[in-house]
Amino acid sequence: MDRSKARVSKKNSDLTKYGLKNVTAKWNLEGEALQKITLEKGMGTETENGTLCVNTGKFTGRSPKDRFLVKDDYTEDKVWWGRTNKPIAPENFDRLYQEVASYLSDKEIYIRDAYVCADPKYRMNVRTITEYPWSNFFVKNMFLRLEENEYEDFEEEWLVLCAPGYEAKNPETFGIRAGNFSILNFTKKIALIGGSAYTGEMKKGIFSALNLILPTEKDVLPMHCSANVGKDGDTAIFFGLSGTGKTTLSADPDRKLIGDDEHGWTSDDTIFNFEGGCYAKAIDLSEEKEPDIYRAVRPGALLENVVFKPGTNEVDYADSSITQNTRVSYPIEHIDNIKVPSHADNPENIFFLTCDAFGVLPPVSKLTPGQAAYHFISGYTAKVAGTEAGIDEPVPSFSACFGEPFMPLHPTFYAEMLSKKMKETGVNVWLINTGWTGGPYGVGSRIKLRYTRAMITSILEGELEKVDYDQHPIFGLHMPKYCKDVPSEMLDPMNTWLQKGAYVSKAIQLAHSFHLNFDKFINQASDEIMHGAPLIDAHQILDPHL
Repeated sequence: MDRSKARVSKKNSDLTKYGLKNVTAKWNLEGEALQKITLEKGMGTETENGTLCVNTGKFTGRSPKDRFLVKDDYTEDKVWWGRTNKPIAPENFDRLYQEVASYLSDKEIYIRDAYVCADPKYRMNVRTITEYPWSNFFVKNMFLRLEENEYEDFEEEWLVLCAPGYEAKNPETFGIRAGNFSILNFTKKIALIGGSAYTGEMKKGIFSALNLILPTEKDVLPMHCSANVGKDGDTAIFFGLSGTGKTTLSADPDRKLIGDDEHGWTSDDTIFNFEGGCYAKAIDLSEEKEPDIYRAVRPGALLENVVFKPGTNEVDYADSSITQNTRVSYPIEHIDNIKVPSHADNPENIFFLTCDAFGVLPPVSKLTPGQAAYHFISGYTAKVAGTEAGIDEPVPSFSACFGEPFMPLHPTFYAEMLSKKMKETGVNVWLINTGWTGGPYGVGSRIKLRYTRAMITSILEGELEKVDYDQHPIFGLHMPKYCKDVPSEMLDPMNTWLQKGAYVSKAIQLAHSFHLNFDKFINQASDEIMHGAPLIDAHQILDPHL
């Protein structure tokens, strides 16, 4: 049986309604077929174990400056317009869409019917039409896959149209910046992508759409986080920007993985995964450091922008000559210890992960609801010297809600939802510093992974509910006095610095950075959120007794 033909929706297979004419459509192909086509077209290679590798070309990451939302009656009063969410007029979107549809006409295209949101109550069907076979391979991995009997009656709610080979001529006439673009139209329910082959644009496009639809229409808090569940059914979620340990710390042999990146928290007291796969960074990947991800790189996975060792088909994961942002996508089933289905009960613990290269935040602290909302909105970590050209010392980095580029609503909207759910459920929220202790980067040392794991284990086992706490004099954070298997002296970061005055000075410097970053949110932040801010700012007089 030709499964590609058997997987065409009889109710919804007319492609002319999308403006596509005379196309040769390949419907819902298996990964093996898409891999074969990719190789035949000279668009990819295979590793020594048969995993498909592709090069995404000019764009090896998202292009946030070229992301737009159609501004119309639906979005005008909802969206937080500005640097992150740039408007485009409906008529300009329509013209671009027509050009992309015309560009794809008379070509071979690849169609994938799938859905997002693992909780059936919030399921959203998505049809993706791609110019490249390996783009379709990525969607097969990342979105949730249909049962065989669901294809015939499939009807999409959203459409993703992805044409990497199209670039807009005279982009300014369309109200965009360059020839490439990623645009969401919430009224027509279309994600339109052109000029970029970076597959993450499709994933993050639908994620961004859910970040507006779920909270405003479904009372669901969307979260850029990983999640796992213990043997007794206790759920934990991990927020964190790149380099903070989100993937590493949520991968626990004693707990089942719900998902590694995007989840919803419902008013029905459940957490659910948005996706059916994982999209992990592959730079410096090794079996020793990341065994689950390393073993997931096998046929059925898709590697992006990696480099082979000379004269071989063995991946050199340390080679960043194409990009630091090498990636691998794979179905979540490539991970052995997963939660099926990928949803669970209310979380008992939430972890905010930060890599504080200034060495001033405690390695573990418990947050009040106001502090949780404040740090959630702030989304703090630090860029370390040497990671980017021109960075010679740590630089604060803030991304609202730990995912600002994907958040259409004002960050305080999501923070108020989080605070409300915290109070309703009694969930504990913790700030975990996976960065430096004993001084800033270059002076102190990175907090050992075994200590961070010990802190998280103590929290999950309820041990930190039984200890006494001190309050940090500058950030107001509540620091445990004792944690099993962690040196007590490091729990208060001031104790680890040789010069206490230098510590206080650096802590006030970082607190000031928090205040400056938060200025843009003050007008819409509640009093409770503002009370979660650092207690002291650089403009205040230093107390010599601190």
